[in-house]
Amino acid sequence: MLFAVLFEDHAEHADELRRRHMDAHLQFLERNAAAIVAAGPLRHADGAADGGLWLVEANTHEQVERLVHDDPFWPTGLRKSVRILIWKQVFADGTRVGG
Repeated sequence: MLFAVLFEDHAEHADELRRRHMDAHLQFLERNAAAIVAAGPLRHADGAADGGLWLVEANTHEQVERLVHDDPFWPTGLRKSVRILIWKQVFADGTRVGG
């Protein structure tokens, strides 16, 4: 199953926390590349960071939760909220996919 994971970050100290823990976070993503198939930051129109998005291949919601909690960003207090949603891709590269 494919999951979309939407992170919203706390604004206060977010830049400092991201900077301090980014290398460990990126290493975590690399170690879990078989499950986390895409990841990246979300930004407002003015460029201000406000969280992130992952696409995760997993069998259960609980597996995705474990990944979220194992991320080095999680214990820092950076994350304000997280939403884990099942995502079904139906369109890609100009073509309908997935039936």
